[in-house]
Amino acid sequence: MENAKQPYGTVLIKASSILDFLSAKKEPQALNVIAQETGLTSSTALKILDTLLLIGYVKKHPETKKFGLGSALIKYANKYLADLDISKISYPYLKDLQNSLDETIHLGILEGDEILTVNKLETKKPIVCLNSRIGLSKPLYCSAMGKAVLSEMAESEKAAYLNRVELKPITETTITNPENLLKQLEDVKRNGYAIDDSEGEKDVYCLGVSLVMNNQTYGAFSVSVPAYRISPEVKDQIIQAILKTKENIQRELQQNYVFI
Repeated sequence: MENAKQPYGTVLIKASSILDFLSAKKEPQALNVIAQETGLTSSTALKILDTLLLIGYVKKHPETKKFGLGSALIKYANKYLADLDISKISYPYLKDLQNSLDETIHLGILEGDEILTVNKLETKKPIVCLNSRIGLSKPLYCSAMGKAVLSEMAESEKAAYLNRVELKPITETTITNPENLLKQLEDVKRNGYAIDDSEGEKDVYCLGVSLVMNNQTYGAFSVSVPAYRISPEVKDQIIQAILKTKENIQRELQQNYVFI
């Protein structure tokens, strides 16, 4: 049996795993923790970190000797986000949505098995806690945007997703039962919008819709509200607003024939 072809530059894959780990953490991490969580030896992890330090992809805190992401990555992230056609096309409509509701708006795109936030419009209202930010990825199964995108997938794609992704509890209300998730996705498909009721972040209620046209997934957007501010009237107002905004964005996509 012929050996599987190994990718060129496996050190880059190891470096990527380190960057992925650091990006998921709010605080700088110690060398031994980075090595353990990425499956590397401490010596290998240190060699890679030294190179990443040299090019500014990570920084080392002199007091604690711990590592965090460096600022050199920002220029690539900003260029990538600026070039996203869906971000450019949707912005005026999302801005109108934010002005009408004065709640936090997120725009996301599908990245593997996660939804990547590529734009965020902040509310001026007082909020409890909202840890979202541009560049943050969330699992599909516990976010309104993610569930909206999942609902548009073929049954075989959903089954494949559930086979490879473990539904880990993020909060007390996260759906961790595949059958329950599939049932909710049927509701999302039928209603046209998805709900995240404190499933991805405690005390945060989100309503989201997908942006799919001609079997092409462009992304999704959502409205996030502190759970204490949600009422049947507020929920209905948001649903009507996001469905209208979705209609406007998809009409614009149709006119521009943009594929990302």
